Amino acid sequence: MSNKWTQNDMPDLTGKVVVITGANSGLGLESTKAMAAKGATVVMACRNLSKAEKAKAEVLQAVPSAKLDLMQLDNASLDSVRTFADAFKAKYDRLDILLNNAGVMAIPRKETEDGFEMQLGVNHLAHFALTGLLLDVLTKTPGSRVHSTSSSAAFRGELNFDDLMGEKAYGRWTAYQQSKLANAAFTTELDRRLKAAGHETIANSSHPGLVMTNLQANSLEQSGRPFLERMLYPVFESLLAQDISMGVLPQLYASAAPEAKGGVFYGPKTFRVRGYPAEQHCNDVLDDTAVLKRLWEMSEELTGIRYSFFKEEIR
Repeated sequence: MSNKWTQNDMPDLTGKVVVITGANSGLGLESTKAMAAKGATVVMACRNLSKAEKAKAEVLQAVPSAKLDLMQLDNASLDSVRTFADAFKAKYDRLDILLNNAGVMAIPRKETEDGFEMQLGVNHLAHFALTGLLLDVLTKTPGSRVHSTSSSAAFRGELNFDDLMGEKAYGRWTAYQQSKLANAAFTTELDRRLKAAGHETIANSSHPGLVMTNLQANSLEQSGRPFLERMLYPVFESLLAQDISMGVLPQLYASAAPEAKGGVFYGPKTFRVRGYPAEQHCNDVLDDTAVLKRLWEMSEELTGIRYSFFKEEIR
């Protein structure tokens, strides 16, 4: 990897089809601009289509030649995930990059349409289901990738299998940490299973470091604007945060750079807060095969999506 990998180092993506969840804002919007500028057809998978239309106009202003397709996807509904997957497969016969980016951060406890704790449901379980539903298209596309956008919150995260949905005890930051660790754990196990089944598709994950996006604003709004967080965010932004054009680099590198590896976690190299992308250690959980297997099996049970179309049995 180059010590200073930037968007200029991205390969030509002409002819490639990319799906980006949560493509209308934050890192998803930046990734849409970057990949569209390299010639990819970007499917902007968004919950709110009116906001997505505005984002599309912003991308086209920056990249007039962009090839964009807006499709509705609400990660808080497995029915919406299934509808999106069916609609996508009716229009496209290839998928080069699936960028599982959409997410919510540190919100009060609420549930998805399917009764999942919202952060785990939106950030992890919807992406687990979406990937499973699209994996047949991915595995027949040469050189395809699945990428999950995690967070530095995963560093301290734990998977609480005894109370995965936070029904006994709930902390909005603890739930966020768990959901982001689940992103990285899922992708690590997916890559292992892909390799074992003899597929060329790889899977990896990343975190952006400290970047101020709509996630923080939404967290404050839904949580009643907690005083301490409201005071600290401007301090973090001025002293530690990096611009979103830098924060997006780890996921762009992992998703598109020819030399990026499967099963690896990427993030900004300077104190894991800012800087150019580099390989990083996320959490010891990613080395625990028993925990990864348990999360996988619980995710299958909860979503009803079983990855049963590998070339051969994994275990």
